[in-house]
Amino acid sequence: MDQTLNPSLSTLSPPGSRAGIAALGIPAYVYAVVFSSLCVITGLIWDICWHLSIGRDGLFSPPHLVIYLGAVVSGLFSGYEVLRNTFAGSEAEKSKHVKIWGFFYSSLGALFCIWGALMMLTSAPFDDWWHNTYGLDVQILSPPHTVLALGIIGVQFGAIVSVVAIKNQTETLFTGNADALKRRNRVLYALFAMSAGFLLTMWYTLLSEEIDRYSSHTSLFYQISAAAFPFLLLAFGRAFAGRWTITLVALVYTLILLLTLWIIPLFPAEPKLGPILHHIDHYQGFQFPLLLIVPAFVLDLLRHRFSHLNDWVLCLVLGVAFLAVFFVVQWYFSGFLLESPYARNWFFGSHYWYFSNSPDWEYRYKFAPWNVDSPAQLAQGLGIALGLSIVSSRIGLVWGNWMKNIQR
Repeated sequence: MDQTLNPSLSTLSPPGSRAGIAALGIPAYVYAVVFSSLCVITGLIWDICWHLSIGRDGLFSPPHLVIYLGAVVSGLFSGYEVLRNTFAGSEAEKSKHVKIWGFFYSSLGALFCIWGALMMLTSAPFDDWWHNTYGLDVQILSPPHTVLALGIIGVQFGAIVSVVAIKNQTETLFTGNADALKRRNRVLYALFAMSAGFLLTMWYTLLSEEIDRYSSHTSLFYQISAAAFPFLLLAFGRAFAGRWTITLVALVYTLILLLTLWIIPLFPAEPKLGPILHHIDHYQGFQFPLLLIVPAFVLDLLRHRFSHLNDWVLCLVLGVAFLAVFFVVQWYFSGFLLESPYARNWFFGSHYWYFSNSPDWEYRYKFAPWNVDSPAQLAQGLGIALGLSIVSSRIGLVWGNWMKNIQR
C-alpha cells in the first residue's frame, strides 16, 4: 500500500501509537478526546454528589481534578495534532484540514476541543474566586459553572465532530481491505455512540434541576424535555448512519447515570457545612436517568420505516412519537420513583437526600400540590410541548445533515 496516498494511515498518529491504531487510520487524538469527554462528565456528576453530601470543596477537590484531567488531555492531544499537521503534515494531509490564522492547520473537532479545554481551565480559578467571595452556591448554573459547562460542551462536541469527520473521510482516504474497513467502522461507531452519549448526559445534567421527578407531573417538565432532547437524538441519528444509533446513544447516557448512581454512594462521605439536617455517612447519589432509551428506540424504528418521507413530514412523525412515548413512560415511572417504597434503594436511589434539607419534609415522597397540573393545564401544556417537539425534531434533522457532511 502506498502510504503517501493515504495520510490517515501514515501520519495521523503519534509514533508511539501507530502500531496499535494506524491500520484503522484513526488518529490517537480522537481516542484521547473521547476519553476526555468521559472524564469531564464523570467528574461533573461526582462534583454534584460531592456538593449534595459534603458541601465544602476546594479548587483541587477530587472531582475537580477528574474534570481538569479531561480538559488537559483534550487540550494537549488536540493541540499536538494541530502543531503536527502544521509543521510535519504532508501536503495531502494539510489539504483535508482548515487553515487557521493563515498558518495553522486544524480539524474542526480539534478546534472545538482546544477552545473547550481553555474555557474549562479558565473556569477553575473563577469558580474558586466565586466561592471565596460569595460562599457556597447550590445552583448548577452559577456564572463560573456556566463557563465550565460551555467548555465541557465544547470538548464533548469536538469529540463528536472529530469522530464524524474521520468517518466521513473513509470513502476518499481509507484504502485498507474490506476487513480493516469493517473493523474501522465498528470502532468509529462505538466512539461516536460514547461521545454522543456523554454529551447527552451533560445536556441532561444542565437541565436536571428543572426536570427532576418532583416536577414530572407538570406540563413544563414535558415542554423542556420536548425542546431539549429530540434535536440532539435525531441529529446524532442522522449524523452517523446506523440502524440503532439513537438507541445506543441513549444507552450510553443511561449507563453513565446508572453507574455513577450505583458506585459513588459506596464511598464514605460526611457533611462539612452547616446546617446539617440530614445526617449521612456516605455519598448521596445523583438521579436515576430519564427513560430516554424508550423513545430513542421508537425514533430509530420510525426514522427507518419512514425514511422515504421528506424531512418536513418526517419531523412531524418523529416529534409526535417522541412526546407521546416519553410522556407515557416517564409519567408513570417518575410517579413510581417518587412515591413507591420499592424505589428507595441503591438501584433506583430515590432515598438520597441533600444534607441541608429536612428528612421529614412532608413532600419528600409525594407530589406537592404546586407540582401537579390540573387536566386542563396539562392538556394545554402538552399541546405546547407537541409543537416544541416537532420544531426540535426538525432542527435535529438539519443539524444532523450538517454533521453528516463534515470532512475536516
